[in-house]
Amino acid sequence: MTNALYTAQAHVVGGRADGHGHTADGMLEVDLGQPKELGGDGEGVNPEQLFAIGYAACFATSLVLVGQRKHLRADDSAIDSKVMLIPAGNGGFKLGVELEISLPSIADLTQATDLVRVAHQVCPYSNATRGNIEVALVVNGTKL
Repeated sequence: MTNALYTAQAHVVGGRADGHGHTADGMLEVDLGQPKELGGDGEGVNPEQLFAIGYAACFATSLVLVGQRKHLRADDSAIDSKVMLIPAGNGGFKLGVELEISLPSIADLTQATDLVRVAHQVCPYSNATRGNIEVALVVNGTKL
C-alpha cells in the first residue's frame, strides 16, 4: 500500500445489527442497524447505505474529471444508487449495484454513454468492484 494519496480511517464496535462507527477525524459518526427487510427495527445506518453513498459520490467525481478531459460538463450530474444484498446460495451473500446517472448538460446520448463508460473505468469504486460485483449503469434513462 505504498504511495497512498489518502487513507480514510474508521473504527467500528459491534456489527451491522447494533454497532457504532466513527471516522478517526470525527467527520462521520453513525449508529448501525439492521433494515426491517432483514429482521431489524430499521433504526441506524447499514453498510449497504454507506456503500451506496460512497460509490455514487466517487462516481460523480470521476464523471467530472473525465468530462473535463472531454470538454463536457458533468458537474451537474445526479446519481441514484442502489446497493442490493443478494443471497449467494452457499449461505453467504453478495452485493449488486445499480447506478442511475442523470447528466442534464449532456443531451446527446452517445456522448453521455461514452462519458459514463470511461468514468466507470476510472472510478476507484468501479475498479474495486469489477469482476466481483455486478454493476448496472443507467444513463439519462437508458440502460447500458
